[in-house]
Amino acid sequence: MTTILHTWGQNLSQHLRLHCVVTGGALAPDGTRWIPAKGRFLFPVRALSQVFRAQYCDALRQAFAQRQLTFAGGTADLAHASAFTRFVAALRTEPWVVYAKRPFGGPAQVLQYLGRYTHRVAISNARLVDLQDGTVRFRWKDYADGDRQKVMALSADEFLRRFLLHVVPRGFVRIRYFGLLANRRRHTTLDRCRAVLSAPTPEAPSVAPPIPNQAPHVDGRRCPECGHGVMRLTAVHASLPPPTSENTS
Repeated sequence: MTTILHTWGQNLSQHLRLHCVVTGGALAPDGTRWIPAKGRFLFPVRALSQVFRAQYCDALRQAFAQRQLTFAGGTADLAHASAFTRFVAALRTEPWVVYAKRPFGGPAQVLQYLGRYTHRVAISNARLVDLQDGTVRFRWKDYADGDRQKVMALSADEFLRRFLLHVVPRGFVRIRYFGLLANRRRHTTLDRCRAVLSAPTPEAPSVAPPIPNQAPHVDGRRCPECGHGVMRLTAVHASLPPPTSENTS
């Protein structure tokens, strides 16, 4: 299984979800055969939702007991054991949503879709409109209004607050691999899977050929004279006014 954490919505709000890609089967414990998933689906969705909720709540309780959780701001009251117990009990009564479906365009389309989130930040420069008088304006897509493109205006402080919601803690990773794809064993397990499935070993990706008539890449930081030195910005000077009949001789 491959999991990718996605934390943001179009308006930079905190919208936490986990995208998962799961293989349609598994390698037998002795490594001699491939065990395919039965039927038209891998797991019953409702059962998966209940199991995930139970596992998550149990992990929360263990983390609390081991003093691995930090509470501040609006969650400060949860530092008390009785309050935290009530909080977790309330979580168990809520329906948890696990959305699973067969990909419309096949596995390649799913991987291409998720690939767009692996190394992106919450908002790209292309969506920024302007910054004026301490207000940031940016484009966003309102999915609740027929996917209409709109412009949102936020104070600079609120914009930065929302953006920083999506900076993960140090040492935290957005992409995790489990089972066959676990980092420490994937080379061995994947080779074994290909052997029992009689699947060919994929070729290494080739370097894309240069595009004809494409201008060579120019590093704007390099000195245009020697080609080795690095240009650094030291000062910004106001531009001079255009010459007029009064100040020209």
